[in-house]
Amino acid sequence: MPDVLQKPVLLLNRYFQPVQLTTAKRAMVLLYGGAAQAIDDVGEGRDFDHWRALDVRPSDDAIPIVGGALRVPRVLHLHKYDRTPRVTVRLTRKNLMVRDAHQCQYCGKQPPVRDLNIDHVMPRSRGGDDTWENLVTACRVCNLRKGWKTPEEANMRLARLPFRPRWSMTAQILMGSPEKFPEWEPFLKAS
Repeated sequence: MPDVLQKPVLLLNRYFQPVQLTTAKRAMVLLYGGAAQAIDDVGEGRDFDHWRALDVRPSDDAIPIVGGALRVPRVLHLHKYDRTPRVTVRLTRKNLMVRDAHQCQYCGKQPPVRDLNIDHVMPRSRGGDDTWENLVTACRVCNLRKGWKTPEEANMRLARLPFRPRWSMTAQILMGSPEKFPEWEPFLKAS
């Protein structure tokens, strides 16, 4: 049961644009409280009473309730929320690796993730900051070879200059979710 309550549910604003992922637990609170409607397989919005009347299919996740089970919705449409989220991509190791396609930016190899490091183009010892424009993915060998030098001093070329990514909300949602459901596709493709 605790695992089912942590399942991801896609939240849409009132214009049917993806806003974020939430947990099934929070989704049920929003649905029961009347702040949102669950979107069924044919795109119909259903309030809690109508959603509760739906049968649980074998492919559905379900929450046991008195007198049966309640289907966990995959998509929720918020009634009043009309903001479009501003996408800011956080500077994390994972996001750097995704930006650089898990590839060493010096030699081009794609070793296992455990053998990849984050390298400062302008070394920290020389005032290099932790910014999108100064960090790249590097394999251990290249990172050790470069050491405290700049790429020019180490006679190493970057495959491409580091940059701040501009991912859409859809990309953020897909990267952040371990599970992806077919019910999300129409909404994620449209945005």
